[in-house]
Amino acid sequence: MEVGKTYLVTGATGYIGSMLVRRLIHEGHQVVALVRSKAKARILLPEEAEILAVDLTDDDAMRDLHIFCDYIVHFASITVSAEMRAHPAEVTQSIVNATQNVLEMARRLRPKSVVYISSMEVYGDLDCSDGHRALEDEAGCGKVDVLAARSCYPLGKRMAENICAAYAMEYKVPVKIARLAQTFGHGVLPDDRRVFAQFARSAAKGEDIVLHTEGKSMGNYCAIEDTLAGLLLILEKGRDGEAYNVANEATTMTIREMAELAADAIAKGQVRVTVDIPADNRYGYAADTGLRLSSQKLRDLGWKPTKDLRQMFLDLKESLEEAGVAHNGAI
Repeated sequence: MEVGKTYLVTGATGYIGSMLVRRLIHEGHQVVALVRSKAKARILLPEEAEILAVDLTDDDAMRDLHIFCDYIVHFASITVSAEMRAHPAEVTQSIVNATQNVLEMARRLRPKSVVYISSMEVYGDLDCSDGHRALEDEAGCGKVDVLAARSCYPLGKRMAENICAAYAMEYKVPVKIARLAQTFGHGVLPDDRRVFAQFARSAAKGEDIVLHTEGKSMGNYCAIEDTLAGLLLILEKGRDGEAYNVANEATTMTIREMAELAADAIAKGQVRVTVDIPADNRYGYAADTGLRLSSQKLRDLGWKPTKDLRQMFLDLKESLEEAGVAHNGAI
C-alpha cells in the first residue's frame, strides 16, 4: 500500500479493528474511525486517529457522512455469542442494515477498495471430517437452522455478503469479503470474552480451563499480524465481489485440543482442562462444526502465515503479563 492514504474503519474499537488502526497509523496513513463510543475509542486508539461517533444503522446519519477516503474496512458488528442469543433482532440489524449503509456510503464516496469483514460461521455445519478444506464457494453448503435465534449471526453474515456481491455487480462498488478465522495474539484485552481469551486467562491464573461444550467443534485460527496482512492484501489485490478465507491451515484443531495447547503453552501443563456443560446453553455457543478452512485462494494472492497456535498463545501471554494477569510464576 502507498504511504499517506486515508482509511475509513468501522468497528474500530473491536480487537482486530483497533489493531488495524494502530498498524495503519504506524505506517504513516490517516485513519477515520467510525465508532459507537467516542470515549472508548479515545482510550483504545492512537491520538492520531480521527474519531467519529455514528450509528451505522441510522440511515439519515449515514447519508450525511461525506468523508474522503481511499479505502474502507467494515468491521462493525455485534460478535458476542451471548448477545446473539439474547438480542437476535439487534444483532441482525447491526449486520445487515449497517452493511448496506456502509456500501451506500462507498457508492457515493467511490473509494479505491472496500473490505467487508465476514465470518467462518457463514459455512454452517459443513462437515470436513474427511480432511477436506472448505473453499469460498461452499459457504452456502452447510446447514444453518433458520428458526434458531442464535442463527441471526451466520444468516446475517450470509445476507451481508450477498449485499456486497449485489453492490459490486450492480453499482460497481469495489468491495471484497474477508471470512476471518478466530484471530488473536498480541493486543488482546484482558476482559475479552471469547473462548481463547477465557482459556488464556484461566491458565495465566493457574485455574483449570473449563469447557462449556464437549470441545469437539473444529476451530480455525490465525495470528493477529497474519490476519492484518491478509486484510490489506485483499484490499489491494482481491477481486471485487469475491470472498477470501483468512485462516492459518496449520492451526486447525478441535476446541478441546486448543484448550490443552493453551494449558501447556501458558501454564506449562500445571492446569487441567475440564468440562461443565449447562443444560440451557446460556453462553450461546454455536453448534458443533467440523469446518476446516482452506486459505489457498488468499495464498494465491501472495499471503503466507507466519505464526502457529502455540506462538499465538505465547503472544497473548505477553499481553496478559502487561495487563497484570499472572499466577504464582506460571507466566
